[in-house]
Amino acid sequence: MTTTRTYPGRTIKAGETDAAMVRAVQARLKALAYTVPAESGVFGPETVAAVKLFQAQHVDRLGQPLKADGKVGPHTWAALFGDHAVPETTRPSSPFFAALLEKARSQLHVREVPVNSNSGPEVDRYLSRVGVSLTLPAKSKPWCCAFVYWCFDEVATAHGLANPMVRTAGCLDHWNRAVSRGATRVVGSRAAADPALIVPGMVFVMDYGAGKGHTGFVQGVEGGFIHTIEGNTDASRTREGGGVYELRRKLSAINKGYIAYPL
Repeated sequence: MTTTRTYPGRTIKAGETDAAMVRAVQARLKALAYTVPAESGVFGPETVAAVKLFQAQHVDRLGQPLKADGKVGPHTWAALFGDHAVPETTRPSSPFFAALLEKARSQLHVREVPVNSNSGPEVDRYLSRVGVSLTLPAKSKPWCCAFVYWCFDEVATAHGLANPMVRTAGCLDHWNRAVSRGATRVVGSRAAADPALIVPGMVFVMDYGAGKGHTGFVQGVEGGFIHTIEGNTDASRTREGGGVYELRRKLSAINKGYIAYPL
């Protein structure tokens, strides 16, 4: 039977100074018949090797292989101690963000018309809200960020508030300018090590290079995964899909980070 121990909110790796935490990892590995120092509390080469072997032989909660890097992050911690050892968060931080996610979910029927056009009645409405010309060629009208802005704008108006979000169709432009609008940012690497930093209602941002990005809403955190609502995507999790979808992504896939507005 798995002994549940709550994830400490950081990656446990070689050189870890919390001996009690290291002993907990070593004890769990030993209980699973992996060779480690006798709960020495030192995360040295033998413990790194044992963690790597464990990772090579186990999968995450979606059945995907663990990354065999010898470090105990949220996915490996969940595999060692059980899924519930890594905190889950499904409750938005305020009524505004609850309404924001409900607005986003109301758009799950949206699909591009025609297919692969970056157009359609609803898509055009998102793009127009951020000032994108609908006469542009399809490849010049990515709309994931416009979808996020439209949701913010609709809910802010309904609550009699000014829209806090930067008015832009650019994911990376949003990332760069969000702080000027009072938002806070959590970089992706920090969030991947500590899922507790992520709260439903945050906006995630991915950077594909060459100025290209992707974005959407976090609606829940489940261990080392986020549940999302995002536009201009599909079940393949690309940035050029044809609709609004609910997806699940690894925290480690969000390479830029997360934006939180103070509402």
